[in-house]
Formats: sequence, structure tokens, C-alpha cells
Amino acid sequence: MRRKASLILLACAVFCAALSPLTRWYAFPRLARIPANQYQDVVLEAKNATLLDYGTMRAKKVPEVTIVQTLKGDVTAAEKIEKSAHRPVVVWNALSYVQGPDGKMVSEVPERYIFDAHSQAPVHATGEMVDGDPVERAGIEFKWPFLTQKRDYEYFDAQTRTTSPIHYRGTREFHGLKVYYFEQTVPWTKVPMPKSMPVKGITPQTVAKTGTTRWYTTVRRFWVEPVTGAPVYGEEIHQEELRGGTLLGGRAKVTAFAGDVKMREDYVEHTVALVRHNRTLVLALTSYVPWGSLTLGLLLLALSLVLEARARRPGDPAPARAAEPRPVSA
Repeated sequence: MRRKASLILLACAVFCAALSPLTRWYAFPRLARIPANQYQDVVLEAKNATLLDYGTMRAKKVPEVTIVQTLKGDVTAAEKIEKSAHRPVVVWNALSYVQGPDGKMVSEVPERYIFDAHSQAPVHATGEMVDGDPVERAGIEFKWPFLTQKRDYEYFDAQTRTTSPIHYRGTREFHGLKVYYFEQTVPWTKVPMPKSMPVKGITPQTVAKTGTTRWYTTVRRFWVEPVTGAPVYGEEIHQEELRGGTLLGGRAKVTAFAGDVKMREDYVEHTVALVRHNRTLVLALTSYVPWGSLTLGLLLLALSLVLEARARRPGDPAPARAAEPRPVSA
């Protein structure tokens, strides 16, 4: 009986030991994925910002500028691209909508971002663009990969359409979460005019005819929860200028926008709560189940060996043998 129980425990130990690497190295890459139909939005604010009045072409102080960023998954496009990419793909239709204190549109820049559902590496396919201009991204954008490491990453900047390092600057505490702090500085760079402008008749083409150009710089900061790779907070010290040309009336430059853009507090709380939930799911696949099943397997193996040893203990009494029959004489 003991030997039979020992064999059962041994089989269970082998199963648990095999489950550990299977969960971490097989199930995790296949289950930890960004949903193709994901939709999210976030509101950022710049208090006491400087904004260009396109009616007078002069910069003025305003109490607040609001930026609404939306990400909407395109399931149909993702399924189509997956057939040729041979891997799970997410297609995000993103929009950055900027409005002034009066609620009127300042600019809007659409994006189409295509990436691997697990690794977040960009996937190049027809339709990848920023503000209608075809691009071929390198590096990450919007989200870091699962199990983010303490190192620099390549980050895509939609304004300049270029990729440059975003640097790991240390580990911090944010709303009770351990986060990695990243920072990127984009130097003054000439960038395209947005195709959607706040004044009717002003387009990138009409501005180009005047010889006026648009320049941009920013210091980009992210607080990233490393297990999920999700930013729980973001900030940009953002500056834009129009330079030269006849549009400025002889001035060398004018500020188009300048402000410290931060995530609105209610969206911070919502994001932190969502990340906490997703963090538990990712840890279940990368830590809780693998280490738990390995530990259980070792315990079952030890118990199996103990039962086997007891089954073979020499002190146990030998089983009684039946008496041999005596010969019978005639």
C-alpha cells in the first residue's frame, strides 16, 4: 500500500515539476498579450501654459491646455496582418487631441501603431503612419514590454518621426507601486506642421509658402510598472516654436506652445488600479504558478521518498508462510 502511494506521489511530483517551466516559458508568451480590441483614453493637462493665438500670431498665457489621448484597437486589421506576420499583432488607432481653455481644437494628430501583442516590438505593415505620413517605427511607443528591465530602451517620438534612447533613471515608489523611472530629452528639431490647424485656411502647405517652420523640443518622463510594462504616470516639459518666414511679421520666432504636461489625477488613480489587477495576472504566470508548482513538486517528491523508504524498512516483520504439507504413507 505504501509503495503504491509512493508511486502516485512521484507521478504528481513529476507533473508539478514539468508544469513550472511550461507555465513560465510556454504559457506566459502565449497568454500575456495586449488584447486586440483594447480601448483606452487618458487626459493630460498643462497648467499656466503658453499658447499661440493664430488670429494675432502672438503667444499668450492661458490657464490650461488639455490633451486627450485615445488608443483604439482595430481587430479586423490585426487579424489581416497576423496572416502575413505569423505572430499575434495589435493595431492601435491613436489620436492626440489638443484643446485650449475655450474648448476649441488647437491641433489633432492621428497615428496608426502596429506591434507584437506580447513583446511590443513594432511590426511593419501597410497603414503604419503618423498624421497621415507613412513611417517605419523602431523601438517602443506608449508601452514598455512585459517584465521591463533596468536599462535604456529605444523610444519612438511621433513629432520628429525618429527613435532615440529613453534612459532608465532609477527605481521609485508611486502610489504604493514599485516603478522604474525613464527620461528622454528630444533636442530642438524641425518638425512638420499638423495637418489639422485651428484656423480655417491655414494648412501646412500655406505655412510652407511663407517660409515659416515649426520646431519642437521636449523632456519626456515615464513612471513604468515593470511587471506589466505599463506607464502609471507620464509628464512632458514641452515646447514648440514657429521660426522665420513672412507669417511672423519680421519676428525671428514665436512660441506656439510651452507647458508642463501632466496626467490628470483621476486618470492616474484609474490607471494604477488597472495596473495592479494586470500585475497580479502576469505574476501568476511568471512567478506564483512556476515557483509554487516547483515547490509543491519537491515536497511531493520528498514525501514519496519517505513512503518508499518506510515500505522497504528491514525491521518490519516478515509475512507468515503457509505450513508445508506432510507426506502421507499408505
